[in-house]
Amino acid sequence: MTFSIAELFAQHSTDKFDLHEQYLNNQMVRVLKTIGYDRHYQSARGQYLYDQNGVEYLDLLSGFGVFAIGRNHPTVVAALTETLNLELPNLVQLDVSLLSGLLAKELLKTTPDNLTKMFFCNSGTEAVEAAIKFARYTTKREKILYCEHAYHGLTMGALSLNGEHVFREGFGPLLPSCSAVPFNDLAVLENALSTRDIAAFIVEPIQGKGVNLPSDDYLPEVQRLCKQYGTLFVADEVQTGLGRTGKFWAVEHWNVQPDMICMAKALSGGFVPVGGVAMTDKIMDTVYNRMDRAVVHGSTFSKNNMAMAAGLATLHVLREEKLVENSATLGNQIIAELNALAPQYEFLKEARGKGMMIAIEFHAPKSLTLKAAWTMLETANKGLFCQMITIPLFKEHHILTQVAGHGMNVVKLLPPLNLTDKDRQHIVTSFDKTIADTHKVPGSIWDLGKNLAAHALKGKTGG
Repeated sequence: MTFSIAELFAQHSTDKFDLHEQYLNNQMVRVLKTIGYDRHYQSARGQYLYDQNGVEYLDLLSGFGVFAIGRNHPTVVAALTETLNLELPNLVQLDVSLLSGLLAKELLKTTPDNLTKMFFCNSGTEAVEAAIKFARYTTKREKILYCEHAYHGLTMGALSLNGEHVFREGFGPLLPSCSAVPFNDLAVLENALSTRDIAAFIVEPIQGKGVNLPSDDYLPEVQRLCKQYGTLFVADEVQTGLGRTGKFWAVEHWNVQPDMICMAKALSGGFVPVGGVAMTDKIMDTVYNRMDRAVVHGSTFSKNNMAMAAGLATLHVLREEKLVENSATLGNQIIAELNALAPQYEFLKEARGKGMMIAIEFHAPKSLTLKAAWTMLETANKGLFCQMITIPLFKEHHILTQVAGHGMNVVKLLPPLNLTDKDRQHIVTSFDKTIADTHKVPGSIWDLGKNLAAHALKGKTGG
């Protein structure tokens, strides 16, 4: 009997929710069914998903930014197929691989000039774990500084740098000697660094939770202060890197040179997990300073041929299709056109971001009827209003988006970088229609709001 994945899909095409309820995270299934996202997707191409009825959905979530070049890109598929068919030696371990050397060379062509060495791993959180260890060993200091509301991953070290309480609750005690400072506050940062016992300051150039942008002088001053007090400046570009913000690396917007850049997500092409840390010679040579320390930090599956091939093919696509440039041009157009809607709608505060990392923030209106409706939702659960945006966008306009973080009235877009002008028009028109509907009180969209509030209150009371 032959083994066939295609046959398994055909036999179990509508079984995924039952399987997850029985064997995996059944709470995720409950969430999807509650908000009406329980679709049976059958295929995916580029920026689009297709369900069992052939309905097309514009994916502005892109697997939390993984599918920057779109889903199932033929160039990456071909590279992976070719790699499998070559029957290459893989993970020999007492050897070094050609493909990892080639990927390191190509990546370091894109980074600031001071970064000359690469460490590969399997994910963004592993990249952050490596940065923590490398910083401690290089500086001979223990303490790590991070920002409030930061997100750096969910393994124990990375979680210790996570500024959102909801992810940390119940998992302590976490890594000692880690402390937070406010994002974009140089005075507090300098006060913390002035103790001269901080190994590293790890910061997202643009915070993912909420898409919070720094002031123009923040990162340049971060670089200066870190250098002054002997602290390593680590940029977490797991989400912002590889063209997401309209530059290859977000730090390019402010012309800074971190001591390390953490990367992952888009580098995989969406197929094989791959992460990495670009760093200075000094850091690499300090950590791996003797032959008996050659394996002092690593990961079994890092540098595997499939991951490295996916990374090389992804970089090729980014260059050949000019996706970084497209991210800058089309992303900034979307931000500008959404902002142009703000004078029409009391709920809409602003659109912000860089490239195709976009936030649309909502706030309390002034008119009494709208304010009462807003308060009803906020009382039930802070940030609930955004569900009244994301759910109709999905059900009525077939656009997949996400809320930017817990308790935030911010919708976040992380689309593939290959969006077209037609996609841009669809996005702006759909947001316009959906936001307009929220201003009709009473109205069908507020029936949804009442149901969401009821579910939220039921959850709080344990019903």
